[in-house]
Amino acid sequence: MRSIVSMTLAACAVAALGSPAFAQTPAPAAPPAPPSAGGTPDAMPFDIPYGVSIGLERAKQVMAAAEAEAKRRNWKMNIAVVDTNGELVHFERMEGAQIASGPISINKARTSARFRRETRLFYNAYEAGHTSAGTLDPTLAANPGGFPLVEAGKLIGAVGCSGGTGDQDATICKVGAEVVNGK
Repeated sequence: MRSIVSMTLAACAVAALGSPAFAQTPAPAAPPAPPSAGGTPDAMPFDIPYGVSIGLERAKQVMAAAEAEAKRRNWKMNIAVVDTNGELVHFERMEGAQIASGPISINKARTSARFRRETRLFYNAYEAGHTSAGTLDPTLAANPGGFPLVEAGKLIGAVGCSGGTGDQDATICKVGAEVVNGK
C-alpha cells in the first residue's frame, strides 16, 4: 500500500512540475522604442530674428483682442504679454478666472518668446514620446496656449493664455497674436 501511495504522489509531483504554472515564462516584451527624432533639416527651424521688444501700447492691443474673444466666448482667461526676453509687459486676469492659471499664462508666453515657437509644439513632442524637451529649461511650458509675436519678420514678444483647456487657451492667444502677426 505504501508503494502505491508513494508512486501516486510521485506521479502528481511530476504532473504538477510539468504544468504551465511551473514552466519558464518568456521574458516580457521590451517596451517600444520612442519615435525617432527625425532627420536633419536643411535650415534652422524657428530661426526668427529678434526685433525691438513689444512696448506697452502694442501689448495692450494684443491684450484687448484676446480679451474680447474670451468675453465673446464667455471664457474666463489669464492673459500675459511678454517681451523678446520673456519678461512680463502686460498681464490681465479676467473676472472669475482661475487664480492658479495666472503664472501658467506668463510661463506659456515666456516659453514661446524664448524658444521662438508656439508652445503646442512642445506638447506635441511630449505626446509623440520625445520627453527630452523637459531637459531644456525647468520652466518650459509644454502646453498649448503660447504664441510668438512676429512683426515684420522679427520676434517682438509673445502672448500666453491659461484658464481653459489647452485648445481654448490657444484659441484666445491666436486671436491676440493675429494683431501683430496678421492672419
